[in-house]
Amino acid sequence: MSPALVAALLAVMVGTSLLSGIFGMAGGLVLVGVLLALLPVPEAMLLHGVTQMASNGWRAALWRQHIRWRPVLFYVAGCALALLAWSFWRYVPSKPVALLLLGVTPFLVRAFPPRLKPDPEQPSQGLIYGSACMTLMLLTGVSGPLMDTYFLGGRLERREIVATKAACQIFSHGAKLIYFGALIENSGYVEPWLAALAIAASMLGTTLARPILEALSDGQYRAWTTRIITVIALYYVAHGTWLLVQG
Repeated sequence: MSPALVAALLAVMVGTSLLSGIFGMAGGLVLVGVLLALLPVPEAMLLHGVTQMASNGWRAALWRQHIRWRPVLFYVAGCALALLAWSFWRYVPSKPVALLLLGVTPFLVRAFPPRLKPDPEQPSQGLIYGSACMTLMLLTGVSGPLMDTYFLGGRLERREIVATKAACQIFSHGAKLIYFGALIENSGYVEPWLAALAIAASMLGTTLARPILEALSDGQYRAWTTRIITVIALYYVAHGTWLLVQG
């Protein structure tokens, strides 16, 4: 990549980490779309995983007193089960399929009857959604809208949502790094200098987001996250459909 392209990509990483730092979501969705447009799927997933590991790890450290560890435990257990299962198949989807999967999942969850609405404080749901989100992570690079919808379904306040999701995502993106960097055929590779710059950019954006999240109310947080999930999901459905039509 040219220096100008690297600089633009780092700016995107700062911006998407800022967005994720405020709402605990959306930044990874935007970033993976940019990376998939610039790089082959394995390389895009690896660089995305490096960036998101740094972003979520630093976010979890900044908000560590708000992490709810019980939901983390059951969610990660579900992720581990899915990673074990997918390590035998090692499937890598096409870009249109990955985009459509990203876009459709939050609308499917919203269509569930009330008794099946997500609740991160229920252990059984942690296992189910952890497995589903890990599957989506390995197929598309992010679990974005599905995981966001899951955590919004409970009674956690905004800082607990951001902190607990960040702790869960450390494991999810770490598993993705292993999957795309070692388990699949034609595994990807990212230059160490680019990975180091991506980590620095993601930590900067996460740090800048903290005072903005503190200033929001829980009502504002939930309203804006729901809107952002809907807009991004619709974009991915439209983009994936367009790529399928183009052949």
